Parts: sequence; C-alpha cells; structure tokens
Amino acid sequence: MSKSFFLTVFLVIATLGFCTGYPLFRSSTSDQLRLILEQENPGKKITVRGITLHSTPNIYVYYDDRNYDEAWSVNGILTEQAYELRFEIRQSKFDGLNPSDYHIGLIDSFFKTFEANKKAGQANDYKELADLDLLLTDAFFKLASHLERGKVDPSQLTSSWEISRKPQKADYVSLLNRAIQENSVRKKLEELYPDFTIYRKGREVIRTLDELKKSDTLDWKPIKIDKAIKPGDTHSAIPAIRQRLRFWGHLKSGDNLDSKLYDSVLVAAVKSFQKENGMEPDGAIGKNTVSGFNASPSFLMDKAAINLERLRWLPDTVRDAEFILVNIANFQLDYVNKLDTVFSSKVIVGKSYHQSPIFSAQMSYIVFSPYWNIPVSIAKNEVIPAIRKNPNYLQQKNMEVVTPSGKLVDPSTINWSSKSFPYMIRQKPGGSNSLGLVKFMFPNSHSVYIHDTPSKSLFEKEDRALSHGCIRLQNPVKFAQILLKDDPTWTLEKIEKAMHQEKEQIVNLPRKIPVVLIYLTFWADSKGTPHFRSDIYGRDGELLKFLRN
Repeated sequence: MSKSFFLTVFLVIATLGFCTGYPLFRSSTSDQLRLILEQENPGKKITVRGITLHSTPNIYVYYDDRNYDEAWSVNGILTEQAYELRFEIRQSKFDGLNPSDYHIGLIDSFFKTFEANKKAGQANDYKELADLDLLLTDAFFKLASHLERGKVDPSQLTSSWEISRKPQKADYVSLLNRAIQENSVRKKLEELYPDFTIYRKGREVIRTLDELKKSDTLDWKPIKIDKAIKPGDTHSAIPAIRQRLRFWGHLKSGDNLDSKLYDSVLVAAVKSFQKENGMEPDGAIGKNTVSGFNASPSFLMDKAAINLERLRWLPDTVRDAEFILVNIANFQLDYVNKLDTVFSSKVIVGKSYHQSPIFSAQMSYIVFSPYWNIPVSIAKNEVIPAIRKNPNYLQQKNMEVVTPSGKLVDPSTINWSSKSFPYMIRQKPGGSNSLGLVKFMFPNSHSVYIHDTPSKSLFEKEDRALSHGCIRLQNPVKFAQILLKDDPTWTLEKIEKAMHQEKEQIVNLPRKIPVVLIYLTFWADSKGTPHFRSDIYGRDGELLKFLRN
C-alpha cells in the first residue's frame, strides 16, 4: 500500500482522537489513573494501598476534567510541585494539624522508592505513580478543607459553640488546577488561612515551640504544692521551679538551681512569668502559677493547636470594621474599630457551672438605671428561700414583686410557701442593683448581656469566673461614652446623670454593633508574643481529642 494511504489512516485516527476529547498518545500513568477510577464504584470511596481517600467526589471531577492526565509527575518523574505539596503537608503541624491525616507516611514511602530508582537509573512504576498521584491530590483537597474551615465540626462537641461555622467558599478543584498551572501550591494553600493576623503569628509560636522542644531535657513531672509559696519561704518544689523559669528565659543560667529558698531573684523571675501569662504579678506561687510552670512545650503546642482550630471556624463577619469581642478565657472585653483596639476592660464571666455561652449577636441599645428582672431559676433557688427566712429581705435588697404585665404586688399578700409563684421579682434601679447603673443589650436566646456591677473589688481577682453567665464590665462609663460618641448631646455629665435615675432609660444605638463572645485560651499578638490562658471551663481537652483523632 502507498505511504499516502497510511498517512490518511493516521490522520483519520488522530482526528477521531481529537474529536473525542482525548489525546491520541497518553502516558501509562494516565492509563493507570483511568483504570483505577473507572473500576471504582462512584458511590464508594476510592482506596489506595488500603487507605480510603477523603475527597472522592472532588477526585473524580478533577481527573475527569483533565482527561485523567497525572498531576504530580511528568514523563514518570515527580514534579517540583509534588515536592512542594509534601513539604506543605509536613508544615501542617504548625497549623496544629496532623500530617498523618494527609497520608504523609505512604507518600514518603513512595518518594523514597522513586528517589532510589533515580539513583539506580531505573524507571518508576506507572501503577505506583498513579497511586501517589491520587494520594497527593486527596491530601491537597483534605488539607485545603481543614485550613479553610477547620478539621473538627464544632457541633460535634459537648460544649456549645454557637457562632456559625465559616462556610466553604473555595472551589478546591479550581484551586488545585491553578496551583498546578501557576506552580503555586504553597501560595494557594496559604490563601485559605483565616484572615486574622493572630493566626499566622500563632503558627510561628508553634514553630518556635517545636524547635524549643528539640533541646528540652526537663522531665516536666507535675509540680505540686499544698499552699501558696510566699517570698522568703523554703519549699522542696523551688529547685524544679528554678529549672523551668530558666528554661523559659526568666532566670539566668548562672543562678543557683538547687536552692530551696524563695529568694528575691526568684521572686522577680516569678513575677515576670506571671505577667507574661496573664496572671496577677504578685510573686505568690499559687495554684494558677504552678499550673503555668507545669506547661511543657508539647502541652503549649497542643493548646496553641486547639485555638488555631477555633480561629479556623470563625466567619468573616467577626472581622467587621466595628465589633465588640469578649474573650471569656481571658476575662477581657475589647472594642475594635477599623482594626484598632479603642477600648479594653476587665470583665467577670460565668462560673464553671453557669458558663457564659459562645455566640454572636448585635448590640442595639443601652439601658441606663436598669431594673434587674431576676431570672426564674435565681428567684426560685435563691431569693424566695431567703424571703421565707427573712420577711424584710425584699426591702433590704431594694426589690419588688410585679405581675407579668408589670403591676406592683404587695409582698404581704403572697403565700411564699406555695409551690406556685405567678409573679416576677425585680430589683429597682440604684447603686445596690446587681446590674449596677447600666447594661448593654444585644438580644439573644441566652438572655446574656454586658452590665455594670456594684462589686468592683472582684475585678482585682485573677480568676474572674464569678457570675451567673452575664458579662460584668469594669469601666461601663467609658464604654457608654464610646458607643454614644457619634451623638454630641451624650456628654459625660449626661451619661452619669442617666445612670443615677429612679426609673430606667432605654437609649437605642444609631447602628447595630456585632458582639462576639469567644473562648480562646491562646493567641499571639501582632508582635508575635504568645499569650496562654487557663482553660477555665475545661473545654480544651475534648477538642484536642477530636483534633488528634
């Protein structure tokens, strides 16, 4: 037959190949990928070497879109992007994630085999290349999902987290396509980080702790004390305390580590440690300070990991230009406007058995000289039993009884021993009112709000989990000034007058301000300084189990 006949047949076959959308000549890796994916049942997860892949739906879409061409190798050789993704998987530990969740063990095994083949001058096996391609693709999709929205669904936790979890915005298939095309795996994954400075700074804290752990020779056996150690005391725990303070850089290496005397040099070091860790720097070594001494680098890495996960849950609405943030674990309120912290104040939060909830809402009004409408549970369990013992209790506490419609009721007409109590007890406005002189309202299903308190001395306590769930504010006058700053008629004099009236006054704010009650036991500030706080509600342990599972 003539050469022209064979050329014609070739052109027809080639044309048919182009018409079907598939290249005429394909690598064996691509053939292996097609074989694997077409044999798999689309209704089931894909498995590679006994490992079930997490992102089966995205994998089918991704490889179908690229006609089953391999993503992480060219002509049987791993690409630079494959190595970059492996590096990013390893780096995920600085996000507080587990590299093992992204098949790092098997991936490393394949890389080792292929590098050995290269040294021996042998070609890589196409089936192994296909398997690795699927593992790397699945790892990218899974890591992308965890970086964008977190690994753990907060609804799985027994402790409530009622801030809506961030929705998925990224198209992970499109993201991977761009990462491969632009040689930018790292950059594309970094785009998924929470848009909070404290997140990236927190990653660096974990990195630093990881390096510190490599040179850690301490045994971190828990230090125990029966009572607070005061300056001048002698105690068997002092040598261990000295070692740990030197480890964290609060004591110089030349200090006598064996001395059991709590001397002036050690007092200064303890105060420095307390201040750095958000404690009252009084120099007394109590239970909170000892708890801080017992925190090893590994423990702190876990604590940081837990809170980076919480940051990954937060929606973008938390970054509004103006918002009020209450970190319950830090006993602090911050008013932030245009990324500038305009106002900060100590707060008192709920006791461990009256925990302040985690949620967000909109602050819409202020109540000056408020009544305290006593919750039914408090009235039933505390107030009514007190009235039964002391008939003058209501008068002494400046309280009154009203019907649901607000009509006053004579207390002497009430049978206080009856199981039925169809009334409401409220405390009248005044200096002794449990809400103080003003409350700041952001309506929510928990009936939680921010308010003043007559018990100012409680703000001097280190552990301020003391309320029934509401947030008590140390400096409410300044806070009211800030919230009403756009109305020049609300002068300081007018605010203070409104706070000392016999009847309450409601003032609507000109705009609704997001309020976020959050629970962070670690964060890193804009300078990268780490801040660790006590887990006052015991919530970190449960999340860590989910994160490490």
